[in-house]
Amino acid sequence: MSDKLRYPLTEHAADQLHAKSGRPFDAITEQAVQDEALSIADLQINAETLRAQAEIARRAGYSQLGANLARAAELTLVPDREILRMYELLRPGRASYEALMELASHLEHTYDAHESAALVREAAGVYKMRGVAQASS
Repeated sequence: MSDKLRYPLTEHAADQLHAKSGRPFDAITEQAVQDEALSIADLQINAETLRAQAEIARRAGYSQLGANLARAAELTLVPDREILRMYELLRPGRASYEALMELASHLEHTYDAHESAALVREAAGVYKMRGVAQASS
């Protein structure tokens, strides 16, 4: 996508947007819904769009939002089952420091999700410091 993108992307770059399935944004229409021609992946955002939104947010001075969107882009490759497992593990008191560090390593090495792995490592350290990490077994 272009470096000159502006928010909202649907107004300024609709021709460059694609669903996770690869279907062009403009092909996701009410008629396609009525014809039952869409899959769930046609309704999911793709990583490139999230990265573009992250960059727009950063340029506008919203660094935290940009970081969140960049992590979301990484997580588009992670299966839903693993996302739910991550959610459960990241709840305070649900996992040990070691389990969270293993999760971070898994994200980094399996999905190339370096930013998400860094967030999990940060959470693990905070949980350990505050005593809310589960005791190692």
